[in-house]
Parts: sequence; structure tokens; C-alpha cells
Amino acid sequence: MQPRPSDSIGEIRMAAQAATVSDVPYPFLPALSRGRRGNTTQQVQDLIRDAIVRLAFTPGEFIRKDAICQRLGVSRFPVSEALGRLADEGFVDILPQRGTRVSRIDIAACRHAMFLRRAIESEAMRVIAPRVDDILVARMEENLRAQKLAVEERDGADFVQLDRAFHDLLLGELGYRRVQSVVEAARAKLDRTREYMLRANRQLVSHREHVAIAEALTRRDGDAAQRAMTRHLDRTMEDIELRAAENPHIFAPGPA
Repeated sequence: MQPRPSDSIGEIRMAAQAATVSDVPYPFLPALSRGRRGNTTQQVQDLIRDAIVRLAFTPGEFIRKDAICQRLGVSRFPVSEALGRLADEGFVDILPQRGTRVSRIDIAACRHAMFLRRAIESEAMRVIAPRVDDILVARMEENLRAQKLAVEERDGADFVQLDRAFHDLLLGELGYRRVQSVVEAARAKLDRTREYMLRANRQLVSHREHVAIAEALTRRDGDAAQRAMTRHLDRTMEDIELRAAENPHIFAPGPA
């Protein structure tokens, strides 16, 4: 398109930049929020991690640093630094002479994380059941209604957030911040897997299992709530194992 005589130099440059960025890969990466100085690397790290967790970057995919630089409008340094940190966290593999690749999901780490969750969250249900009050019942019902709506609308992204909120709601009743931190760390190892499972075909099953947990807690039946949570986490892990066997390109093998 030829610029009109009335177009300013600044407008022409902005239009050219916008056209250039629109052709760059990774449109799912949002723009950086320009905040305080020295925060760029952390922002880049958070954006890339979030994209990996959401499976926008797929396991096994090689990441183009130059495209990220263009998309975010940053130099190579913060991108390289961010990817180095993500390698330490296990989200990417840096391969000498080849580049940076998104790590496949570590099935062994999933087993370890689920073992911790099962031990803590199942026991938590038995502990909190006697103290369940009307406020907690109302909050569970509100969350479950929203879950059901997300299932009906096939809104996988919303369901993932509601699933996390449901577990946070119950675990928060313990009042043990350190215990909650352990579960959060374990759950972080499962984030990509949860996205994969809950955006696929496990939403309806998870919702039903959450309902069973909530019903047992509403009855103040600690043993039943404990069993319901254990079944929920065990079945989730069984599905993860099944998906891992079916999708070796997404899951890295691990010891049995």
C-alpha cells in the first residue's frame, strides 16, 4: 500500500512495524508490559513458561529465539537468559549446536508429584470434613456450577482454572501454609499434563469426581471424602499413564 502524502513518518513506521510483527511466528505470546527496569528477563521467562504449560509450544518443538525477540521486541540477551532459567526448571532442553527444544513431559516426575498430592490431599479431606461449614459448602457449589458450565461449553481453559480453584479451596481449609506450598510445587510438575488431560476428554469425569468429594464433605463424612479424593487422584494418574503410552512424542519415558 502506497503511503498517502498526509501520512506522517511516525505513522508509516508504526504501520510497517505492525505488518512485520504480524508475520512473525508465536502470535500466542502477548506483548510485554513495560514496567520497572531490570524486569524484562523475568517477564520473558514467565511468558514462555506459560506458553509451554498451555501447550502453545508443543513438547519436542524447537524454539526460535529470533522469532521471540521480534515478537516481544527485545534483544537476544533476555530471551537467552530466560530460556536458560527454564532449562533449570525442566521446561526446555538446551542442545549444543542444535538449539533449544521444549522438553517432553516427564512421566516419572508426574508419578512423584501425584504420590505427594495423593498423600496430602486425601488426608486433608479427612481432617477438614468435621469443620465444614455453610460458607464452604456454598463456595464448593458455586465452583461446581461453574465447572459444569465449562464442561457444557467445552471451555477447557476455564475448566483448568476452576479445577485448580476447587483443590485450592479445599486445601486452604487446612490452614497449613507449608503443606499447601508442597502441594503447589508438586502440582507445578503436573501443569502441562493437566492442561493436556483437561482440554482433551477428562473434564466431565473430573467434574463428577469433584462432585463426589463435595458431597462427602457436605455430609461431614471424612472417610468418604478421603476415599473420593484418593479415587480422583488415582484415576487421574491412570489416565496420565494411558496418555503417555499413546503419545510418546509428548511424554518422556521414565522408570515404572
